Formats: sequence, structure tokens, C-alpha cells
Amino acid sequence: MTTTPARLTVLAGPTAVGKGTVSADVRSRYPEVWLSVSATTRPPRPGEVDGVHYLFVSVDEFDRMVERGDLLEWAVVHGRNRYGTPRRPVEERLADGKPALLEIDLQGARQVRDSMPDAHFVFLAPPSFAELERRLVGRGTEDAEERERRLSTARVELAAAEEFDQVIVNDDVQRATDELVRGMGIPTR
Repeated sequence: MTTTPARLTVLAGPTAVGKGTVSADVRSRYPEVWLSVSATTRPPRPGEVDGVHYLFVSVDEFDRMVERGDLLEWAVVHGRNRYGTPRRPVEERLADGKPALLEIDLQGARQVRDSMPDAHFVFLAPPSFAELERRLVGRGTEDAEERERRLSTARVELAAAEEFDQVIVNDDVQRATDELVRGMGIPTR
């Protein structure tokens, strides 16, 4: 029996919009959706587990991954750390016909669009810019300088929503999650 490759769904949006929170809700409530684990050169935040939330790698290892073509996409985010999506696990899940989700930044989404134009691209938007700023400040993981850098980037990223196939406003995590998985063709519960 031959399996038809599944279509990839790419979730992107500005910093602090809740991509990680929505992805965690997908992981919790829709275990049939495979969620890609990105590689990053940034250090783990409190509670993050290597191999679950991210693959935490050195700058040298990341460079080797880029040189070998091991990454589907990669970018320097907020002018500091590198993030990228390991290619092989994504290709394996799609070949197995399993629903696959990438949670990545805007730069990465654009790279994936170039290499996998049939993917479904979803932009996660905040209810307002003021709410986005409140969320960023509230998580308390960045100093004032880093917050301002991220908010400056977010202003630019919000303008890119029109590049996406679908825009979901993250005003309620479970509602946003359900809208996302419905767009993947999965019945909601």
C-alpha cells in the first residue's frame, strides 16, 4: 500500500504572539499531529527541555548542519540567535502521511515557501499590538533592550500577514489551536 504524502502546515507570527503556547496545546490535545523540533543556538529558558522544546546546539554544530544541508530553513532571529528546522524528520513524517506542523519565524516560513510551496502557511496574529507587548513583558524572559528589539521586529512581521494562506488571531489559545488543526483537516474535539 502506498501512502500519499501529507501536506505540511507552517505556523509563523511575531514574537510573543503565542506560537509556543498554541503548539504546546496542539501537542497536548492533538497528539496525532507531529510537531517539528527546531534547532537553536540560544540557551534554554527555564523549563525548556532539549529535544522536546528545541534542540539546543552550539554555534559550531549549527554551522555544520547548515553546511551539510541538514536544515529545511534557518535564520538569525532578532539579530542574535540562530534557529532552524532539521530537514530529515519533516520529510520522513510527510512521506509517512502524518500531519506535520512547523512552528517557525517569518524568515523561515519564507524559505519553506520557496522549497515547499504546497505547504499550508498560517500566520498567528495578536488581538492587538498592545496585547503583544503585554505578553512579551509578562513572560519576563527578556531584558528591556531585548524586548524593544523584539517589538521592533514584531512591527515589521505583523505587516507580512497577507503573505499567508490563513490568519488566526490568538485571542484564546484553545480556539486558536482548534482553528489551526481544522485547517490541517483534523476534526476538533
